[in-house]
Amino acid sequence: MIYILLFLVFILLFIYGMTLLRAGLFDLSSQSLKKWLGKVTDKPWKGFLLSIFLTALLQSSSAVMVLTIGLIAARILTFPQSIGIILGTNIGTTFTTEFITFDLNNYLLPLAITGVLCILINKKKLRSIGFIFLGISIVFTTMRGFNYFAEMLEQSSYVQPFFLHLADHPLLALFVGICVTALIQSSTATIGMMMGFLHADLLPIEIAIIIMLGSNIGTCITSYIASLGTDKSAKLCAYAHIWLNIGGVIFFLPFIPYLADLVQYMTLDKDVQLAHASLIFNIISSIIVLPFAERFGQLIMKIHKY
Repeated sequence: MIYILLFLVFILLFIYGMTLLRAGLFDLSSQSLKKWLGKVTDKPWKGFLLSIFLTALLQSSSAVMVLTIGLIAARILTFPQSIGIILGTNIGTTFTTEFITFDLNNYLLPLAITGVLCILINKKKLRSIGFIFLGISIVFTTMRGFNYFAEMLEQSSYVQPFFLHLADHPLLALFVGICVTALIQSSTATIGMMMGFLHADLLPIEIAIIIMLGSNIGTCITSYIASLGTDKSAKLCAYAHIWLNIGGVIFFLPFIPYLADLVQYMTLDKDVQLAHASLIFNIISSIIVLPFAERFGQLIMKIHKY
């Protein structure tokens, strides 16, 4: 029971921290975001580059996808214009996973105190900055909590067989990544947990990569929910997001051993290995599709009879 409670506490804290961080960043730049998305998307590569920047700025691919779907529903964007944005969000979100591997432990308390003080001041920009600082401190504190949680699990006679079972059943690991991310609606939180498990040697890097791939599919649930009740063109954006991630995962599955070898060669830090694997996967899968963005959009329209 204690494991379930700790798991829920750390997940809720992580999501709360990401929400504060995202809210602060969005408050500082929301009007500019809508203006940029509405104007700089006449070519797929423009939307691609813009969405990488915006997703990295907001620390959330889901936020950019929900915003994009809203703009399509409002007739500010068209579905074909959104293809480049979708491709870019998958790359932009990897900056978050790279970011949470940094060592900021010595700065967490000052960041939290500064954040709270800024929030208490009744000025919009300072409050937004306060949300950012407090969100960062909560996210990184929770990452330490994930490491502590993984070390506790390492001592459990019930949990170890489950991870051994995952190591022998890659497709089950993929399903776990999909389901956990769909449930908590945060691929970053799922990857953060896997980093903790890697740190405690509960998982081999290959299985952590497979779970990471599953999280890329599971995160599509947010954009799909956002598209409910909208017109068909907005739904096509959510469908394109789903198909892109499913296709990328299927393409990469045979190459997981090579990807694992590559990231292990790049760094000895296991959490950084997983962050690099996420970055490589999303860059390659998005760049492969980018030259065929218009045809990909036409294929989605054909599949869903638009």
